[in-house]
Amino acid sequence: MSDTPARLLKLLSLLQTPREWPGGELAERLDVSPRTIRRDIDRLRELGYPVEASRGSIGGYRLVAGAAMPPLLLDDEEAVAIAVGLRAGAGHAIEGVDEASVRALAKLEQVLPSRLRHRVSVLQNATVPLTRGDGSTIDPRTLTTLASAATGRERLRFAYRSGDGTRTKRQVEPYRLVSTGQRWYLVAYDIGREDWRTFRVDRVGEPYATGARFTPRPLPVEGAGSDAGSTDTGSGDAATFLARSMRRMQPELRLDVWFGGSAEFVAARLPAHLGALEPDGAGGCRLRASCTDSLEWVALRLALVDCEFSVQGPPELVAYLESLGARLTRAARPGDRHRPSGPEQGERRERGEQG
Repeated sequence: MSDTPARLLKLLSLLQTPREWPGGELAERLDVSPRTIRRDIDRLRELGYPVEASRGSIGGYRLVAGAAMPPLLLDDEEAVAIAVGLRAGAGHAIEGVDEASVRALAKLEQVLPSRLRHRVSVLQNATVPLTRGDGSTIDPRTLTTLASAATGRERLRFAYRSGDGTRTKRQVEPYRLVSTGQRWYLVAYDIGREDWRTFRVDRVGEPYATGARFTPRPLPVEGAGSDAGSTDTGSGDAATFLARSMRRMQPELRLDVWFGGSAEFVAARLPAHLGALEPDGAGGCRLRASCTDSLEWVALRLALVDCEFSVQGPPELVAYLESLGARLTRAARPGDRHRPSGPEQGERRERGEQG
């Protein structure tokens, strides 16, 4: 193999297999001399790939962890597997899967050959995800379009459906994507409304990057623009901005809950954003936290902890749990044909957007 760049890529591909390669075997695979292999190893090291050599009569090379992340080479099967995995995670706002995952997916799909894109799409369409109760899933292509536009500072056009069903067309300057662990949100400057807005990504349709570049505006430090009565600006933080936006749109719940299990047991079964647990010294623990999640969602998450618990507050959560408990009790009695004549306690509340 006389083409040096092609030979280096082939050598790197071999070294990325987790094993030690004898120099003679590498030379045979690439049809070059051991001396050429040594020179190529030196070139890879100069490019930042930490190749370690072992001494001995045969000698060998292997790629080890270094101080920085060098570019990786993926074969077709590896690329498809990673793309499918990233799409599956990105399509559902799984806690811990954040904007970095979406950026990685956007980069990978940008360089995937068309034949591999087709394979990824076929695999994606052939699988049925197990969704959360609200069923809010997202087309990963929507996420990658938004992420690429935000990274490239490119204006976006998209159709948007608000909580009451109103459909509008928006043109925005995307700032950041934020995952709450339940949903994805886009923080952006809405050009038509001349103000900052947050958009639930599962309500975004037909996103299109216009190609028009923009200079990022400073994100408001407090509030969400004119609606909040604040004109102070600064570098800001998209997650903090989103949290403030949610607090304005949905009342804050101040939770006070006792659990009959250890803090470690309960923490492993509750979302991290609900806060830290305090051991009570008697084998139980207590949660004192504030959140803007719906009563329904909080009640179900508490029940899924799978241990005894007692809610001291807020009163509306106590009332909802009583109503939910009564419904569940009736559901467990086959002979009970009671049918409520009207809606039960509370209505499902929408949150997380600004129209």
